[in-house]
Amino acid sequence: MKNIFLALSFVCASNFLFSQRFSEKIDSLIQSKFNDKNGPGGVFLISQKGKPIYEKAFGLANLELDVPLNPGNVFEIGSMTKQFTSVSILMLELQGKLKVTDFISNYIPDYPNGNNITIHHLLTHTSGIKDFTKIKGLSEISQKEMTPQMMVDFFKNEPVDFKPGEKFEYNNSGYIILGYIIEKVSGETYEDFIRKNIFEKIGMVRSYYATDRKVIKDRAYGYHKKVMVL
Repeated sequence: MKNIFLALSFVCASNFLFSQRFSEKIDSLIQSKFNDKNGPGGVFLISQKGKPIYEKAFGLANLELDVPLNPGNVFEIGSMTKQFTSVSILMLELQGKLKVTDFISNYIPDYPNGNNITIHHLLTHTSGIKDFTKIKGLSEISQKEMTPQMMVDFFKNEPVDFKPGEKFEYNNSGYIILGYIIEKVSGETYEDFIRKNIFEKIGMVRSYYATDRKVIKDRAYGYHKKVMVL
């Protein structure tokens, strides 16, 4: 029994030392980029076989209030939201409420050229629709609370960049239309559909629809650096 205890103690000590060295190595790699403890930072997680083996936060969540980041902070994920939109479309297809081969005119009858643009074109960034982020008037609506229909109306009459299916070009407008279709087909807001059918089903209790009009506990604020050339 004494020998078994010593062997187990040796294994535990070896695992602890390996874990400590591993953690120090990862710390060093991250701090080579995030080396300002008073600047914007990030949260990092490494998992092995589905289990976290490293999780740590660096820097601040809010520079003005001097709030440090922690692994539980809530971040806005920007265009990573597109994966939730596309999964929702596929859920609705499985429910028999739409098909990805459907033309968008089935759901938005007055959409220009809607008889030639399919949901699949929108999903795969091959629709040719003008990306609303490239439209000059964007700054005029950027501070307004816009519904999906209002957003679609903002860009739908813009000239297309190419014929549907002609080529791939990353496109934000297509996913605005998909979000609008989700609302029309499901009879729910995009926010409610995602929450009920994805977040609640898989235990994403700290995930929300992004808005500046709600108080979200532990929200981390995003920052970007502008380089001015004189």
